[in-house]
Amino acid sequence: MITVVLAEDNYLVREGTRRLLLEAGQIDVVDAVGDADALRAAVDAHRPDVVVTDIRMPPGHHLDGITAAHDIRADHPGIGVVVLSQHLEEDYALELFRHGTSGLAYLLKERVGDLDQLLHAIREVRAGRSVIDPDVVEALIASRMRPRLDAHGLTPRELDVLAQMAQGRTNGAIAAELHLSESGVEKHINAIFTKLGVREEPQQHSRVRAVLTYLERR
Repeated sequence: MITVVLAEDNYLVREGTRRLLLEAGQIDVVDAVGDADALRAAVDAHRPDVVVTDIRMPPGHHLDGITAAHDIRADHPGIGVVVLSQHLEEDYALELFRHGTSGLAYLLKERVGDLDQLLHAIREVRAGRSVIDPDVVEALIASRMRPRLDAHGLTPRELDVLAQMAQGRTNGAIAAELHLSESGVEKHINAIFTKLGVREEPQQHSRVRAVLTYLERR
């Protein structure tokens, strides 16, 4: 039996996944929790073989699952972590694997319905190996095949952020729309200002100037 701690803030999804794993007869779900802080406490209390966690959970509702995965792997290197994502977002996968791939898996949440795939990921991370969802691999390959820079030196992601800025959205709204952290959005905006030669001024004016500068130079 493989011991698992499950983290998912949606109660119905959490209970459904817990029952699926238990009914497989190979998994002992020793705890099922609803936020990243409870996940860390459950790991310290139970020392499971594997953690299965959602990405976006309380308290931050951003990349809390990935942050918890990094913390767990740093404190307990023998515990494997399977991260489940609602969205096909290659940036999430790159963030998960930025310190290395050992003992980590990144799957789309829809894979929970395919129990064999989920069990495979759990067994692989328990053995210290890694798994990445094939749809995410396709997205990563496609993104590397796209032209990486436009005439202004802006990356595709920076262009996405600029388009959101043009609609007058706040950092929080941009983060929610593009499935990024607010700190990530801020980094992209700073890079846009630098590449377009826009000086730091009151925030809304700088944003408007960045959009206008880009449009004027097209």
